[in-house]
Amino acid sequence: MHDGAVDIKGQTRAQVYAQPIEAVDPAQPELFAADAMWPIFERLRTEDPVHHTVSEDYGPYWSVTLWNDIMAVDSNHQAFSSADGITLQSLESKAEQARRGTRPSFISMDPPRHDEQRKTVSPVVAPSNLAVMAPLVRERAGKILDGLPIGETFDWVEHVSKELTAMTLATLFDFPQEERRLLPYWSDMMTNAPGHGPVESWEHKRQELDAMVARFTGMWNERVNAPPSGDLISMLAHGEATRNMDRAEYAGNLGLLIIGGNDTTRNTISGSVYALNKNPTQYRKLREDPSLIPAMVSETIRWQTPLAHMARTATQDVELGGKTIKAGDRVVMWYVSGNRDPGEVRDPDSYLIDRERPRHHMSFGFGIHRCVGNRLAELQLTIIWEEIMKRFPTIELLAEPSRTHSIFVKGYETLPVVIPSRRYRS
Repeated sequence: MHDGAVDIKGQTRAQVYAQPIEAVDPAQPELFAADAMWPIFERLRTEDPVHHTVSEDYGPYWSVTLWNDIMAVDSNHQAFSSADGITLQSLESKAEQARRGTRPSFISMDPPRHDEQRKTVSPVVAPSNLAVMAPLVRERAGKILDGLPIGETFDWVEHVSKELTAMTLATLFDFPQEERRLLPYWSDMMTNAPGHGPVESWEHKRQELDAMVARFTGMWNERVNAPPSGDLISMLAHGEATRNMDRAEYAGNLGLLIIGGNDTTRNTISGSVYALNKNPTQYRKLREDPSLIPAMVSETIRWQTPLAHMARTATQDVELGGKTIKAGDRVVMWYVSGNRDPGEVRDPDSYLIDRERPRHHMSFGFGIHRCVGNRLAELQLTIIWEEIMKRFPTIELLAEPSRTHSIFVKGYETLPVVIPSRRYRS
């Protein structure tokens, strides 16, 4: 299958169905980078929805690809633990982690520690705080959009998606706005393997992430000695469940908050422009009826699925889909497949912005680990599109995007677009 990676769009489907089912392996980042993994999930959902793979790159793991089975795993934290990490790591990455040590975060904890730490930071995304943040997000979105060139090619990811999420993240951390682009940079350093994104080598990755931790340690030291305030670092420094955590745990929680605050929103902002251009009838519907924006946002989050999977470790033998998952086995919930399960979502491969239940998707997960910032992501996406619709008749895609080389972050490196004209404003 790897041999077909170059001409992947034309060959993958035939190759997927030609090989024995036990050889089918979804954990191939080059397929995600080519947006060519769909036939794998289609076949697994139909023929082997709880599928065991022994991967050369990732070791043995189970793939869970149907909606109901994913929900059964995600909502049973007693039988499926997050303590060994929430992503399927490559063997190379595991070896690197063993060298530098683990950095646990509350998403990779089980109750009660998980609940205590999550509760510490959740006020920052409470409805009352989102109501306060909304005007600021709108003002920034307007400034970003007003600064875009008209009639010239530019990269939407760089100039819009990264910029808005960086501004919001900097606010959440009370991080200097003039240095905000460090936040998506660090997110990319954490989620990419060497040779992809900004990561040159494991050593380069270590150095940059050590610099990140050092910077945030300085912020912790300042805020632990100051009165409590509403930013995430102050919340962690003063929180009863978090104020005594060690440097590694602090680093892990920083990573979680930076990646979580960056990837979902950033890649769905890009994904919405891509999806609407690929589905011009839907784009026309949106232009004719901007009240569809919230539904379009939810449909994009489903259709894009910005985080392709989450992983767990079985704590006991469990029967799932007629298979026995043994205690200690790694289990991967492929959200990207569950969101395309035709048994749960009508016409799942189509992008339909007026679905009856647009928020019926699994991109935010289920159970105790459901995305804590999901409402903030939806808020930013809704506001940016409300401001886009005021300004631009269309945003036109000029070429296929380059996508992230990852089985975890399902996103875009570049998205070349042009805005032909601006709406006349009196």
